[in-house]
Amino acid sequence: MIRNQQAAVLIIRLLLGFIFFFQGFGKVFKFGLNNVYESFFLKSYTDLLPDFLLLFTAYYTSIVELIGGLLLIIGFKRDIALYFLGSVLVIVTIGHGIKDPIWDLSHVMYRSILLVSLLLLPKSLDKFSIDFLIKKTDK
Repeated sequence: MIRNQQAAVLIIRLLLGFIFFFQGFGKVFKFGLNNVYESFFLKSYTDLLPDFLLLFTAYYTSIVELIGGLLLIIGFKRDIALYFLGSVLVIVTIGHGIKDPIWDLSHVMYRSILLVSLLLLPKSLDKFSIDFLIKKTDK
């Protein structure tokens, strides 16, 4: 049973990591951060929020998705990555809610479930990670 739990944690962490990583990768390297800001944030929210907040949010969410996703994939600083990625989900939820109170929850729901699951599952089950290797060598 313990192997199944360890495999489950690994699968959840990898799924969530790759989802966020590719989202961030696309924004940072394919679209470009300035283009993400102008095309998605400024165009959609300019009447609702100040430009400086939109600029910060575009860059923050994109970079956190990229780096946080990569950290989850390799299993390094997992909890810190989850906290930052959770903040992205809160920001996305607020942004969509401000724009349209009834919106498609698929933007955050599945990622939120995976993220909260990792936060609730015992970290000791996450044996296939750099964090585990570091902890093991510290003993």
